Amino acid sequence: MALLDDKVVLVNGGSQGVGAAIARAAVREGAAVAVSGRRPEPGEALVAEVTAAGGTAMYVRADLADAGQAKAVVARVVEAHGRIDCLVNSAGLTARGTLLDTTPELFDQHVAVNLRGPFFAMQAAVADMVARGAPGTIVNIISSSAHGGQPFLAPYVAAKAGLAGLTRNAAHAHRWDRVRINGLNIGWTATEGEDATQRAFHGAGDDWRERAAAALPMGTLGRPDEIADFVVFLLSDRSGVVTGSVIDWDQNVLGGLD
Repeated sequence: MALLDDKVVLVNGGSQGVGAAIARAAVREGAAVAVSGRRPEPGEALVAEVTAAGGTAMYVRADLADAGQAKAVVARVVEAHGRIDCLVNSAGLTARGTLLDTTPELFDQHVAVNLRGPFFAMQAAVADMVARGAPGTIVNIISSSAHGGQPFLAPYVAAKAGLAGLTRNAAHAHRWDRVRINGLNIGWTATEGEDATQRAFHGAGDDWRERAAAALPMGTLGRPDEIADFVVFLLSDRSGVVTGSVIDWDQNVLGGLD
């Protein structure tokens, strides 16, 4: 059997980057998948790709910074499929800001996308699971920066560290409901969004990936398809009873010093 046979999976932020890779991997493992995102073009293109290959997918346009829309996406999935079995919160904002130059508006944007959206999407998904008395799984895509991060990521770190704490809190609260909730602290990953960020905030040129990879222990940036395979494992029954774990998916070791 495929790992996610007959599962209904929602991937928030699933129209590109890591989220799109997770959506593709979930379909490959037998799931019916819904992806949400602000821009319809990549979301609809992904759905067309998946359905052309024989999979089941739908796109829901939503801005996860809006708590009402975060809950409404889950409602749309439940309306379409009768339930939600798995949720992945992959949407993220990485706009730069330090402790000294971050405005209240930028801080609020980070909290809205990186923390509040996942909170209310989880709220709606867990409510459906509990109401049906059915088990479920959730994976939150966090960041290795949640441990501290660079000075220019102050509001991002604040929000992602909050998401790590929320992951553990919600997992503890709903373990008796058989709802397993885990998080993944991903490191530097080669995505479309990271390419745009490097160019916009760091003046990166076309060779930034090669230069970045050369400075990393494994000689490569993280790959979305590899992250996706790990997320599918955490969503599936093969990950057993694991809940409340926030796993570092990175090539740098927390606490290690040279």
